[in-house]
Amino acid sequence: MRPDQPPLSAGSLAPDRIARLPLRPGELAVVVGAGVSGEAAARLLAAAGVRARLLERKAENIPARFLEYARAGGVEILAGEHSPEQFAGASLVVASPGVPLSVLVPLLKAVPPPAPPLMGEMELALALADEPVLAVTGSSGKTTTASLAAAMLREAGRSVFLGGNIGIPLSSHVLEGRRADVLVLEVSSFQLQGCKSLRPKVGILLNLTPNHLDRHAGMAEYAEAKFSLFARQTREDVAVLPPELEEDFCRRGLAARREIFADRGRFPRTRLLGRHNAANAEAAYLAARVFGVDEEAAARAVAGFTPLRHRLEPAGSLGGVLYVNDSKCTTVDSLRAALSAFEAPILLLAGGRFKGGDLAGLGELLRRRVKAVVLFGACREVFETAWTGIVPLSWHESLAPAFAEARQRAAGGDVVLLSPAAASYDLYANYEQRGDHFCRLVRELS
Repeated sequence: MRPDQPPLSAGSLAPDRIARLPLRPGELAVVVGAGVSGEAAARLLAAAGVRARLLERKAENIPARFLEYARAGGVEILAGEHSPEQFAGASLVVASPGVPLSVLVPLLKAVPPPAPPLMGEMELALALADEPVLAVTGSSGKTTTASLAAAMLREAGRSVFLGGNIGIPLSSHVLEGRRADVLVLEVSSFQLQGCKSLRPKVGILLNLTPNHLDRHAGMAEYAEAKFSLFARQTREDVAVLPPELEEDFCRRGLAARREIFADRGRFPRTRLLGRHNAANAEAAYLAARVFGVDEEAAARAVAGFTPLRHRLEPAGSLGGVLYVNDSKCTTVDSLRAALSAFEAPILLLAGGRFKGGDLAGLGELLRRRVKAVVLFGACREVFETAWTGIVPLSWHESLAPAFAEARQRAAGGDVVLLSPAAASYDLYANYEQRGDHFCRLVRELS
């Protein structure tokens, strides 16, 4: 729920809506994980009159405002390591996206039978949502594409809820009791894994490259989760895909009508950098036009769209050098797209907790686009093994000295690009903190 919204009291949802849930008022539901999704799910269950129990391993992760709500709203909170006993007697278990199923499923198997069913926060909310869904997934580009689709729909006069894996959980939208013309949902592989009810009117799968393999058993499981976006669609629904995934879609025997997207130069007026973002805009338009958005409205939306934070975001310019914050780049494929976005010589800042992928496969692109790579943080040896001899390399323990070296090496007409191709958890709590630090360093130059 948004911080400015008053909490709903227990049982405050309408009876006809409560009847759609897979458990009845008074029964026990256990929510695992106190992130924004877990908090929203617990509030939704309490509003349905369900006995809600929230499990969180780290007590410091539970926001003070939610602790206050829990005391007043009757949500039980248990902090510490999870155990099978915490799930005993539950009629439902709701997992936050950040909770690995590989951890949760063995716990539930140890619960005395009958074991409670398991679902995610988004699926819980979908049981109560009536609006048509435009869902976006992929290894990269989800947030920009979902935001573009929402902007196009709004430009055409549609009311939109934009959320899911981006910003506001769907449970919060349901709790607020507002109705939108379209639900635009960014959906991660974690949210899709095991989801049995999502049937989007339009689903977008942007790309499929190695990502989150620390959470998935392998690439096959990861791909299966992504393609499950289309599993319940019929011929009345639409699947938006890139050309390279069309054969895989057909091989899986999926029923939706296919729309294939690519950069067709349809929206030349844009502040977004890179051909991949032109393709993302095309995917957003093919999805939005299913809801009656015409090309003129879509073009106005693209022209007025501001690049999102930490996604090829111009952070400033000094002495003819452009500084670009692409801290959201945590994969090799995202780095490939970022390097391809510029014709100017690049000073690349990269490094962090490496998530896997073919760094060596970027060799030719590095030769053509990058003057030097300045590494920082963890996994130095992974990057050096892949790139030594291809491009000048150096390394620093942290971002600030790496930034200082990149600034010294840069000349007028160059781009200093933070595009780490790795997670931030070696030095920062998240990629936002990493990107904010980069932007502060840029501001300090002036």
